[in-house]
Amino acid sequence: MSFLDQLIQNTVRPDVRAIGTYHVPDASGYVKLDAMENPYLLPQHLRDELGVRLADAVLNRYPPSYASLKAAVCAKLGVPAGYDVILGNGSDELISLLAMACASQQRRAVLLAPVPGFVMYARSAQFAGMDFVGVPLNDDFTLDMDAMLAAIAQHRPALVFLAYPNNPTGNLFASADIERILAALGESGIAVLDEAYEPFAQQSFMRRLPDHENLVVMRTVSKLGLAGIRLGYMSAAPALLEQIEKVRPPYNVNVLTQVAAEFLLEHLDVLNAQADLLNSARDALAAQLAALPGVTVFPSKANFLLIRVADADDVCAKLLAHRVLIKNMSKMHAVLANCLRVSVSTPEENTLFYDAFKASLV
Repeated sequence: MSFLDQLIQNTVRPDVRAIGTYHVPDASGYVKLDAMENPYLLPQHLRDELGVRLADAVLNRYPPSYASLKAAVCAKLGVPAGYDVILGNGSDELISLLAMACASQQRRAVLLAPVPGFVMYARSAQFAGMDFVGVPLNDDFTLDMDAMLAAIAQHRPALVFLAYPNNPTGNLFASADIERILAALGESGIAVLDEAYEPFAQQSFMRRLPDHENLVVMRTVSKLGLAGIRLGYMSAAPALLEQIEKVRPPYNVNVLTQVAAEFLLEHLDVLNAQADLLNSARDALAAQLAALPGVTVFPSKANFLLIRVADADDVCAKLLAHRVLIKNMSKMHAVLANCLRVSVSTPEENTLFYDAFKASLV
């Protein structure tokens, strides 16, 4: 064994050495439909105005107080009166902050979530030193409430993450089921509703925060069309939010992100109009795909579609040959056997995908 190999073995945690990195494939030259991004650019006049704002950003100083950005987020994005937000470098950082704040040193704390779900719940739990408990969804991707409630009673999780809508399945869990989970957790655990796709679902628990002191609502502006600036936000009862704030690194949101976000929140109507276009395109593409033989399209309230084919590996390989990049979900969980996930895009890219997909079925 080399010196470096021995060094790594002696210093890096075994569970970290045993896993792979989160791989982001190179999309150069592909029709990129694998990451649930908004494909639309801002109108040129807004890009010009944003360029002026960014040019005036003070880059030689640490970011100033986030008070103005937080006030804009609260005012524009439906945060209840009297409630504040914590900002993060994307929602990934917010998930990590929650896990760090709740990873007890007295006992092995548990983070629980339905599976299949967003992979960063389990990874963040692992890195924070929490145990992750995954509760399988029903075959129709709804919550198995008997299993969820039994797992909560058995493991007494500090955190329960619920993606609303769920990624990668695209469906909204029943509101009544979420209320039951909140009640079952009571004072012993926090339910985190991850509303990353809220601009498309147009349903939210944000306004219900005052009714549930053990609820955190987390969102990101990535799916709205600002994935490149990496900004997430979450809100909760003020006393709870104050505790989570203690583990947030100082200056975690950079100056350019702050300037861009404040500017773009002034033009939220443009981004919401783009979300409306994608919702209409999603429904049209779903109808097209469902008409193809041997293809099952699952209902979605997000900006992507989950589809099932006879041989996901074969179809995915043929799509790659057509320079179309989507996500093969079939290895993620048994309930996703032969499933593919595709982002909804512009009419031109949706047509390119449909034609390549149809050709890949033969």
